[in-house]
Amino acid sequence: MKDILRVDQLGYRIDNTTILHNINVGLQKGQFALITGPSGCGKSTLLKIIASLITPTSGSVIFEGQDIKNISPETYRQQVSYCAQTPALFGDTVYDNLAFPWQIRRQKPDEAKLIDDLSRFSLPAETLKKSINELSGGEKQRVSLIRNLQFLPKILLLDEITSALDESNKQQVNEIIHRMVAQENISVLWVTHDENEIRHADDVIRLPANGAEIKEAEHERA
Repeated sequence: MKDILRVDQLGYRIDNTTILHNINVGLQKGQFALITGPSGCGKSTLLKIIASLITPTSGSVIFEGQDIKNISPETYRQQVSYCAQTPALFGDTVYDNLAFPWQIRRQKPDEAKLIDDLSRFSLPAETLKKSINELSGGEKQRVSLIRNLQFLPKILLLDEITSALDESNKQQVNEIIHRMVAQENISVLWVTHDENEIRHADDVIRLPANGAEIKEAEHERA
């Protein structure tokens, strides 16, 4: 099967420090893959490069056969959606955040859907009007993820998105994402340190220590 996304010979340096060196990763449609590795090995950096938030020093990211540098950021980010470990919420309320994906598409937010989505992640309806300053770390992570899921992307990039959640909510998020992969055929790249999440992955990509090379053969089937 042809890859929907390919990372070819990717490198990233800051001053004289090599963060990533000759990284090669392929992701197929409907594939659920976790990225793990030692602290500081460049996992989050790789995800940010794929998300088109930072520019690699060398190599390329190919999405549906096209180098992402030739795709407009707005078009690309609607198809390849990035969810950070530390959520960047904005405005005053949760509603402001969940309505945003609708507004940039010039559509009226469906409040009933927003409340239903909150419920799926064990957040009550009144959360919609809640100030973002009143949210816990775990609530912020779930709101950020729900915002990314208002319009399903082709690829979902998740960076340690369950780090502030208890085990019950971690499991719930895992089940929801796995269900979306199975039912909607979206692709997922998920950075994690959680051994339980790693054990249940379809595919695990282990990055080596900084500056080492990763080839396709270093993928692991879980």
